[in-house]
Parts: sequence; C-alpha cells; structure tokens
Amino acid sequence: MTNAKPAASVPYSAPRRVLKAYENLGFLKSRDARAIRMLCEYLEPLSRFQRLQVRETIVMFGSARARPMAAVKPETEAAQAERRRQKDKVSATLQSNLERMNMEMRLARYYEDAAELSRLLTVWARSLDPGNRFVICSGGGPGIMEAANRGATERAGGKSIGLTISLPTEEQANPFISPELLFEFHYFFMRKLWFIYMAAALIIFPGGFGTMDELFEVLTLVQTRKIGRPLPIILYGRKFWQDFIRFETLVRWGTVSAQDLKLFKLCDNPREAFNWLSRELLRAYPRPVTWGLNEGAATPP
Repeated sequence: MTNAKPAASVPYSAPRRVLKAYENLGFLKSRDARAIRMLCEYLEPLSRFQRLQVRETIVMFGSARARPMAAVKPETEAAQAERRRQKDKVSATLQSNLERMNMEMRLARYYEDAAELSRLLTVWARSLDPGNRFVICSGGGPGIMEAANRGATERAGGKSIGLTISLPTEEQANPFISPELLFEFHYFFMRKLWFIYMAAALIIFPGGFGTMDELFEVLTLVQTRKIGRPLPIILYGRKFWQDFIRFETLVRWGTVSAQDLKLFKLCDNPREAFNWLSRELLRAYPRPVTWGLNEGAATPP
C-alpha cells in the first residue's frame, strides 16, 4: 500500500465584493445603458415636480442673446457720443458697432417686456391659490430665459423653473431660477418633453433657431391634436413676427388652413398679453391640475 500525499490546502480568502450594476458608473455612462439614462431624465424630474406639487407651467421661449436695458443703454449712449465726436468721418468699425447696438436695444426691450409679463403672471397666479399654479418655466439660460425667471422670482417673489441643457458653449444657468426647480438635461428630446408635459400656456418671444424649433414643433403637436388639452400660445412682438414670417403665405399656398392661424395670438405689450392669457387660462383650467389619476383637461401629450 502506497502512502498518498495529502492534498495541498487552498488558503481561505474572503469573497471579493462585486460592484452592483446600478453602482457601476462605467456601465451607466456606456452606450449600453443609454436607455437607463433617458429614463432617469424622465423619472427624476417627475419625482421632484410631484414632491413640490408643480403641475401647471407657463413656458417662455426667446433669444439667449437679449440683454437687460440697464446693460445695453449705457453702451449705446457711449457709441452715439462717439458718433457725434467723429461727425462726418464715421469709421466703419463705429458704424458696425452702432448697427449692433441698435439691434441690441430692440432685443433689450423684449428682455424688459418678458420680465414684466413674467412678474404680472406670477403675482396673478399666486393670488389664485396658495399652491404652485402656473409656474413660469424657461430654458434656464441667459437672455429672454433669464428675464422670465427674473420677473417671477426677483420681481414677484415667486418660484420659477429652469430646464437647462449641457452644451459645449452654454453658459451656466441664470441666477434667478428657484434652486429646487433647476434641472440640467443631456438629451434635447427629454428636455422638450418637460417643456410641454405640464405646459398650460406658451409665450414665444423673438429668438433664433432653438426658439423656432420649439415653436413649430408645438404648433405641429397642437394642429395634429397630439396635444389634446387647451394650450394658449402667444407670439410676442408683432413687428418681429410679421417681419420674420408671413403666416398668411402658408394659407395662400394651401399648406395650412386659415383655421390653423388661430392656434396662436400676436401680442405687443405685457399688459395686452397678460389680459388675454389670464382669461384663457382661467377658462381652460378653472381648477388646479394635480398629479392625481384624474387630470381632467390637462391630459399629458
């Protein structure tokens, strides 16, 4: 009988802790987890809005390039003073600067109007109910977005929402957004969903490609009844809109109906816009919309 050697003992080692999938940031930031990230940009805002009882918004769009009158006017006056000094020998540089300042003054007027309209709407909404009715919502950036948040918070003492998005050239969120209602999105389409999901009204100020993208997408959704609830829309600044696009041309060419031009209203001053919109909102939403199962007229798109 041979003597068998005992088997070598395996040293004991405690089992290593395995990283759970939902704690694995490498995975969560990967292409495979894109659907999870999209879902997060729906569920996290939903949870916060429900907790804060925000269900009705007034969304304000417009140019990010507009600046307040207090910043633009001194620069314009300085350029005009230099124009007087140069008399008949105005340099090309100064002429270009004067033209730019003239444009900025026009946009500054819209900045001030946006802030005033936001203030009027916020004071009115707070008088309706102690809760959060018709909260001002913007894209959270500078320009008209800043004016919208500023009018609601700084000038009316209310709350306002900022739906920002991460872009390589985007500035930080403006300082007039209520901190608990500040959001940053990665996906444009999820940001757009939250612009429209709770919107009781839209106010579109003069703007660029982003503003027009939002405007025509919403008009399409309302026209095709993908948004079935009432959604008053104001195009603010009659001179700009009539200069920019002749909506009647679409009717003349038969690409839209004459009835489609009733989907929005042109307004030219804060009081006119406020008077029309406050009436429309009370007619469409006489009672607060809640996050309950029965949302009445405010069925989400």
